[in-house]
Amino acid sequence: QVQVAESGGGLVQAGESLTLSCVGSGLQFAKVAVAWFRQAPGKERDGVACISYDGDDKSHISSLRDRFPISRDNSKNTVYLRVIGLKAEDTAKYYCAAAANSFCPGSWFSGTGFQTWGQGTQVTVSS
Repeated sequence: QVQVAESGGGLVQAGESLTLSCVGSGLQFAKVAVAWFRQAPGKERDGVACISYDGDDKSHISSLRDRFPISRDNSKNTVYLRVIGLKAEDTAKYYCAAAANSFCPGSWFSGTGFQTWGQGTQVTVSS
């Protein structure tokens, strides 16, 4: 059974950057796709980016592609989300989730197809 845990959030100034980490446990972590989502206060959860099991295929919400690169290091059982040039509107709780399969589901951004979710890490941007 795969489990995931996020870290790397914090209080930052607008314009700064962060790297969020999603560490997975269980032998299957390197065999499944992983995605990042975020949820701002009072808003619905939104997809940010998704990466296939081997890192070769990546999907992003188009408006976030340039500022939210996703990567993974399976030797460390970790998926990273780099958040570049933070803006106040990026304030949210960021979650990672492990998919049931090796590739990102077609509707990954909705959260469909993800069976394991972390508790989230808070990112707060001050302007």
